Amino acid sequence: MLKLRNLALLAVAGLALAGCERNPLIVKRSACPAVAVPTYAGDITFFKANTSADAANIDIVAAMTNVRETCVETATTFASDVTYDIIARRSETAGARSVKVPVFASVVQGGNLLLSKEIANVTVNFADGQARAVAKGGARANVARSIASLSPELQARISRKRKPGDLDAAVDPLADPEVRAALRAASFEVLVGFQLSSVGLAYNVTK
Repeated sequence: MLKLRNLALLAVAGLALAGCERNPLIVKRSACPAVAVPTYAGDITFFKANTSADAANIDIVAAMTNVRETCVETATTFASDVTYDIIARRSETAGARSVKVPVFASVVQGGNLLLSKEIANVTVNFADGQARAVAKGGARANVARSIASLSPELQARISRKRKPGDLDAAVDPLADPEVRAALRAASFEVLVGFQLSSVGLAYNVTK
């Protein structure tokens, strides 16, 4: 199982405006982590030894699926447990075989700042005669509340109740550059996917 330790992680802030004549308009911010698989990193192809990266030479193809997250809050941290399945198929089914598939888990702040990255192998086991196999993997990430929380002043501006008829009832708090910057700085994602070589990435992009 892939473990992500000692990482600073926070959920990407979720903002929503909701209301009607009976209910005040409130903006709610979620502290639970956002988890995603980057484009082109959701599958990996292994080619037969000493062959070119061509569809005719495929040995094993694996895909990441069923990516799920459980968010746990404590008095001092936010924790995110991420699980996923790796479904693999091989072209030749003779003999039992174990294949190590490289997987990364990274933490990104504000959508573009890479804070950390860890790579580990998930083992896929094929039985003799078996063309398809499934393996399970996962990652854990934690963030201290001290870096996850907005200042009381900004939190009050975001969560302030607004009623229809107020002059600023229809004003999105994100229109304020200070609020946008604070939310961006406090937004973190966990990205999981296959660790691709330059050849593997090029193949995924062009196939």
